[in-house]
Amino acid sequence: MNDAATVRKTTGQLERGVVNALRALAMDAVQKANSGHPGMPMGMAEIAEVLWRRHLRHNPANPKWADRDRFVLSNGHGSMLQYALLHLTGYDLSIDELKRFRQLHSRTPGHPEYGVTPGVETTTGPLGQGIANAVGFAIAERLLAAEFNREGFAIVDHYTYVLLGDGCMMEGISHEACSLAGTLGLGKLIAFYDDNGISIDGRVEGWFTDDTPKRFEGYGWHVLPSVDGHDSEEVHRAIVAARAVADRPTLICCKTIIAKGSPGKAGTHEAHGAALGDKEVAATRAAIGWVYPPFEIPADVYQAWDARDQGTVAEAIWRRKFAEYARAYPAEAREFERRVEGELPEGFESRVRELMAKAKEKAETIATRKASQNAIEALAPGLPELIGGSADLAGSNLTLWSGSKAITRNCGGNYLYYGVREFAMAAIMNGLALHGGFIPYGGTFLTFSDYCRNALRMAALMRIGTIFVFTHDSIGLGEDGPTHQPIEHAATLRLIPNMDVWRPCDTKESVVAWAAAIERRDGPTSLLFSRQNLPFQPRLSRETANIRRGGYVLVEPDGALHAVIIATGSEVPLAVEAQRLLAIGGVSVRVVSMPSTNVFDRQEENYRERVLPPELPCVAVEAGVTDSWRKYVGRSGEVVGIDRFGESAPAAELFRHFGFTVERVVEAVKTVLARRATRVDRSRGRDAREARVEANIE
Repeated sequence: MNDAATVRKTTGQLERGVVNALRALAMDAVQKANSGHPGMPMGMAEIAEVLWRRHLRHNPANPKWADRDRFVLSNGHGSMLQYALLHLTGYDLSIDELKRFRQLHSRTPGHPEYGVTPGVETTTGPLGQGIANAVGFAIAERLLAAEFNREGFAIVDHYTYVLLGDGCMMEGISHEACSLAGTLGLGKLIAFYDDNGISIDGRVEGWFTDDTPKRFEGYGWHVLPSVDGHDSEEVHRAIVAARAVADRPTLICCKTIIAKGSPGKAGTHEAHGAALGDKEVAATRAAIGWVYPPFEIPADVYQAWDARDQGTVAEAIWRRKFAEYARAYPAEAREFERRVEGELPEGFESRVRELMAKAKEKAETIATRKASQNAIEALAPGLPELIGGSADLAGSNLTLWSGSKAITRNCGGNYLYYGVREFAMAAIMNGLALHGGFIPYGGTFLTFSDYCRNALRMAALMRIGTIFVFTHDSIGLGEDGPTHQPIEHAATLRLIPNMDVWRPCDTKESVVAWAAAIERRDGPTSLLFSRQNLPFQPRLSRETANIRRGGYVLVEPDGALHAVIIATGSEVPLAVEAQRLLAIGGVSVRVVSMPSTNVFDRQEENYRERVLPPELPCVAVEAGVTDSWRKYVGRSGEVVGIDRFGESAPAAELFRHFGFTVERVVEAVKTVLARRATRVDRSRGRDAREARVEANIE
């Protein structure tokens, strides 16, 4: 064999080894854990290798480099593919972490998790969420480029690449998100469809026969059908063709074999969600010519994969360009850096204080959805990172403000008309937040938070600052009836860990809720606003600052306290009027407004007990399910709420029908006081009997 032939043979062996390293690491890690999904990583190995070694612009030494390409693994069950890629290219993810796949406190959990593994851009696993997040990434890139790039200075110029499978394609959220992506013409979004025809239950032809290429063509995507996902050169040419189309997102439909290389399980559902088994792993090693023991990668393969030098050079080139940009456009450079770092602009706090003062001065009786719009109107001009939207309800959610500019395929802006796509809206907003440079908010009716549910959970799981605006927050919605009237929704949102829920009672609390949501950096916020008008509540000056603590004393009577009424949102006026009537009868009651139970529960115990003294009986009032309020009122307290679905009628009539009246709140307070008196009498009776026993009277 001549030297040229030897070089070709050696090069070919290395290239096969580079790809098969992905297969080996995937099957070994899943086998060691005896849990996971080896089939997808083995089937998409060539696609991933071509993308990551020839096209993806990233820097393993700095996973947060602002102009890196974004990579999203929407079919997140194949997480070992991403972990292997991160390890091999030089991210801070050791081979020992791959050995700890799916183990407690490892950096290689069962599905990719944002904030756990360096280089993971978003938490994926619930199928379809990743592709929707990727749409958000691509929108963010488009908007930042439109705002900051100048002739000769493309400081924002990166792609979003996403892998997805049949499961993502079947989930409805992918239809919602990809339809919008086509409408917006997101040319820097490139998706790879792993068309292997297999899901956990078997061959998908029994339940999934969509013509996916035609569907995406109908969305307005550039589609490359029938690409051989195991032919590296064909995959490379497809990526080049995708990048050449600037006015449409691209779907590369890759025909693959799940668990490629496994003699006994390739092409079967048996490799989808379970380890191959020791015998099959050994057979696969022999079949692909992988002669190394588990988790051993030869030095030449590591060297071929190592992207650290290339990434450092790519970032250095960008930084030199940015330094030139900063000299030419210093104000824009400073603003870009502020936005990327997630810092609020100077003067934000003073704007909030001014808005609070105006709210007190005007003392308006308006719906809190209108108070929300007023807050946006006042704060948005100084927050260019605030990007709004609504799921076809802008006129009802009041998410628009005078400076709103629609985002279209031809121009940037700050407002997205999502159409009737609540789930995609929530997940796309998550992508915008994850990308950086934006604080996204989007609105729909509170009852339709059910459509958004899994994206809400992902925002909370990732602890990102997405703001969800939910209006028409109770039976106060009125005539639309029980399908549109939220009953359990506020309570279930409050149950999501890391989710802050605010249900303000007036203009002032609405300002605080918005400010808290914008300032928050460790989780998402749900803002719940009323359709109906609510009166402004005078409050003690010393208590105004405590609104931010989630719960505070709104009304404090003179003299010794007998009881406490806790209320939120539209029910606060009922509590205040009940307090006034009870005072006339000689009963001293404190009114506590609790716009955010989540925030209140995080306060120190001393503050919570000052607001809700443990020795005082409590009544809670909210037009929603009652169970969650028991932790505040206890077994001896009362909750004025609603534990059934609503009715179709005007709001005022519904509130009377379901007992949300001043009279019922007064009655509830009297009930808890009578219950307390009975309990005290019984206690005194026991004490007297015990005294007589001790004195040998009985």
